[in-house]
Amino acid sequence: MDINGKRIVVTGASSGIGRALAKALSAEGAKLVLADLNADGLNVTKDSLKHPDACITVTGDITQAETRAALRAAAETSFGGVDVVVNNAGVVAVGPLAEADDKGLELMLRVNLLAPMQLIRDLLPTLEKSATPTIVNVGSMFGDIAFPLFAGYSATKFGVRGLSDALRRELAPKGVHVLYVAPRAAKTAAASAFEHLIEPMQMKLDEPEVVAANIVAAIKSGARSSYPRGPERLFVFVQRVFPKLIDNALIKQLKSLNN
Repeated sequence: MDINGKRIVVTGASSGIGRALAKALSAEGAKLVLADLNADGLNVTKDSLKHPDACITVTGDITQAETRAALRAAAETSFGGVDVVVNNAGVVAVGPLAEADDKGLELMLRVNLLAPMQLIRDLLPTLEKSATPTIVNVGSMFGDIAFPLFAGYSATKFGVRGLSDALRRELAPKGVHVLYVAPRAAKTAAASAFEHLIEPMQMKLDEPEVVAANIVAAIKSGARSSYPRGPERLFVFVQRVFPKLIDNALIKQLKSLNN
C-alpha cells in the first residue's frame, strides 16, 4: 500500500508508540485523525508532524461511544472517510493476579480489547467504502508468550490476536485487510510499571520509533502479521510447539525474582 494520501485513524496518539507512528505516517504523506484522552499530548504530537495541516485530533476516551462517533465524524467531514484504522491505545497493569483490583482489570479489558472491537464495528461502514480498507491491531509479544505477573495484560493481548484472526477471515470477502502487530515492550512511560522486571525477566525493549517503523513497513507490504526481529520469533514457535519449555524458562526467572 502506498501510504501517501491515505486517511488513517490512530488511537493512543498522545505519546509513545502512537506519537512515533503518527510522525512516521505523516512523513509518508498520510492524512491523520489522532485520538487520545490527553489533549496536551495530542497537540504536541500534531506539532511534531511533517504535515500538521493534514491532521485533526479528537480528545476523548476511546471506550466511550461519543468519542468513537466523534472520530468517525471527524474523518468523514475532514477527509471524506477512512482507509486505515490503527488500534494502538492500550494500558498495562503488572503484578500477581491475586492482588489485582477490579478497576484495573476492567480498564485493561475495556481499553485493550473491547474498544478495538467497538471502534472497528463503528468505522466499518465508512472503512468499507475505501479502495484499500485496512485494520491494524497493535498487540504484543505478550499476546503469544504469556509472562507471569502480566496475566491480565496477556489475556487482553491474546484476545487482540484472536480478534485479528477472526476478522481477517470474516472481512476478507469484503476486501478488508487485517494486520496484527506484536511488538516487544517499548521504551515509553508505560514501561515504568514493570521497570523492576526488565532485568530479572530478561526483557528487551525497543525505541518507539523502531516499533513505528516496523508497523509502517508492515502496512506498506500488506503483511498478515508483524513480529520483531530477533529470538522472539523463535520463542513464539517454541511456545506453540513445545510450550513446556517456555513454561520452565519463565518459571525459573520468576523464582529467581522472588529469591
